[in-house]
Amino acid sequence: MPHSPEAKKRVMTRLRRIKGQAEALERAVEEGTECGALLQQLAAMRGAATGLMAEVLESHLKETFQQPQKALSPTEMDTEIDQLMRIIRSYLK
Repeated sequence: MPHSPEAKKRVMTRLRRIKGQAEALERAVEEGTECGALLQQLAAMRGAATGLMAEVLESHLKETFQQPQKALSPTEMDTEIDQLMRIIRSYLK
């Protein structure tokens, strides 16, 4: 989770953009928009979600592995990496 006000603002902006894209896609489906245009909107939403995922992941990695006061034991580090990899793998499916 982004903790600085700037990072939180960026994440919220991305979330609002994704929400707007989802609402636009819903309207397009209701209106019977052609498949090509729907696919383009879906690709834009996926890109926005991927960008958000990358930003939150970067924030989490920095928070977890760069904080000197939060030194992890090798076991804790392995656990953290395993949890992150499960999330990333599920996202990539």
